[in-house]
Amino acid sequence: MNPTQRVKKPSSITVGDFFQNNQEDLRLRLIGQDVGFARKISEPSVNRPGLLLAGFDTYFAYKRVQVFGNSEHSYLEGLEPKIRASRFSKLCTQEIPCIVIARGHRIEDKLVEIANAAGISVFQTSMATMKFLNAATLRLEWAFSPSQSLHGCMVDVQGIGVLVEGESGSGKSESVIGLLQRGAALVADDVVKLRVVEDREIIATSPEKLRGMIEIRGLGLLNVTALFGVGALRLSKRLDLIVTLVHGQKTEDLERVGTTTTVRDVMGLDIAHVTLPLAPGRDVAGLIELAAMNYKLRSFGYNSAVEFDQRLLQKITNKQLG
Repeated sequence: MNPTQRVKKPSSITVGDFFQNNQEDLRLRLIGQDVGFARKISEPSVNRPGLLLAGFDTYFAYKRVQVFGNSEHSYLEGLEPKIRASRFSKLCTQEIPCIVIARGHRIEDKLVEIANAAGISVFQTSMATMKFLNAATLRLEWAFSPSQSLHGCMVDVQGIGVLVEGESGSGKSESVIGLLQRGAALVADDVVKLRVVEDREIIATSPEKLRGMIEIRGLGLLNVTALFGVGALRLSKRLDLIVTLVHGQKTEDLERVGTTTTVRDVMGLDIAHVTLPLAPGRDVAGLIELAAMNYKLRSFGYNSAVEFDQRLLQKITNKQLG
């Protein structure tokens, strides 16, 4: 892994990016004019502005996407036209990013004009309010989470997310092909995108243009699903283990027993790390698979090296006791 890769920590996203990236999943539709797409969403959450519409403007979360559900819609409908326009105008002076009307409701054209005049875009979604709140929050948290792109291959080996890294020409992609032939699934080749989720795990994905493709020197780009079937592809996978491939002359200091688990810091999280030496005739794919299986055993509390150490100590003890 290239230690110089910069970790991206977005402090905001634009309304345009939010709409473009989630238009289909959140069933968003633009109402009124195409304005306000450059406005910033500065908090990865949503807010219902019912209290502000009722006149309470203390502690208003103006940095969030503003969502109108049944309560907000019914409250506005029950107000006199002038009061309704006044309350809505007050909302639009708060530098909010955008407004989303849930449950397929429509607000009167005059209110849309007020929002557009203030440079605020108005969207409509057919989703129920709570479903939209939950779905939008998840997607906003994903967009705001720290991310990093690096060079390597990401593969799912028996449920374990393994990142294979090494110098150019070390045989990373060839090893992954061997794993795919053993039933593994490809997540990403060459460029791996990592993202921290809820400060507790790292999810790996592939750039959309490279998804499902793997490059083998001498053969070029290969389509994994066409060769091995749809089961040989994963859209995303949690990163559990890093395997570094190194040439033989760089392996003098490698541990041979392995009583302790080596970890590497990746965006603030400790990830298990294994170094595998390269040598002519070695089954690197098989060794990577063994490393993944050994990681799985250790996660269940079993450590082969510790068991060997205990056997050795027992042997010494028995010998001393005669």
